[in-house]
Amino acid sequence: MSNVFKKAFKLIIGETDTQVALRMPKGRPFKNLTERELIQLESEIGSKLFGEVPRGHRREFFCLDKRTWIWHEAGKDSLTGKQTEQTIRYEVRDNGVLKVQEGPRYSFIDGDELKNFVTATTMYYEQVARHVYARDPHTRQKIA
Repeated sequence: MSNVFKKAFKLIIGETDTQVALRMPKGRPFKNLTERELIQLESEIGSKLFGEVPRGHRREFFCLDKRTWIWHEAGKDSLTGKQTEQTIRYEVRDNGVLKVQEGPRYSFIDGDELKNFVTATTMYYEQVARHVYARDPHTRQKIA
């Protein structure tokens, strides 16, 4: 993992091990839900991390697995009226975060983009832990 990524995680959540920092508590409070349904619940929270979703748009942001994050947005362009759609996959690797876009375009993120990614994933983890799994994100204890 790159020094920048370690420093960013340390600054934001006091942890440099991303697998420890992003791990959700064991046990499934929603045992009757499928993995896809849980991802949809998590994505509802993730979609709001970037502000209000414009009317007629759809936004998703979620953690697919231990190392993969997905951001997707679809809607009409306000100027042209044409339907737009964009999906970005972020792969957390030992040497940084790889951004994979359609095209295909691949690049490691850095600077403000890396800082924003770390902030978004931290906020996502905290909100999902609290509101989907009813757990304190720091202690992983059940919230009464």
